Amino acid sequence: MLKKVHHIAIICGDYERSKHFYTEVLGLNAVREVYRAERQSYKLDLTLNGEYIIELFSFPGAPPRPSRPEAQGMRHLAFEVEDIDAAIADLTSKGVETEPVRIDPYTEKRFTFFADPDGLPLELYEQ
Repeated sequence: MLKKVHHIAIICGDYERSKHFYTEVLGLNAVREVYRAERQSYKLDLTLNGEYIIELFSFPGAPPRPSRPEAQGMRHLAFEVEDIDAAIADLTSKGVETEPVRIDPYTEKRFTFFADPDGLPLELYEQ
């Protein structure tokens, strides 16, 4: 049966912009970058703390995916942080806007949302 989530695949609109965002802004590590000429597509494998988590793809002419209003399908990708205030300050210093911090009514943990360069919803969740 299932053991764990292996990775999340993201198709971006502008490969260099998204590569910069996920590596330089969020701090994920690029472990392998491949250009697939037959598909005119890049594939970038990204890790977080040594764990493989994201495949970043580029495809020419890929249509944008709606983020708002909320649509059916995967809702967002959440990252765990120890200190949400420090994480927000880091994102803000890099030009990323976050929503106001909210408190989960069930866990009483603090969280906020922000978006990647294509408007995909991302979350910071404080542990």
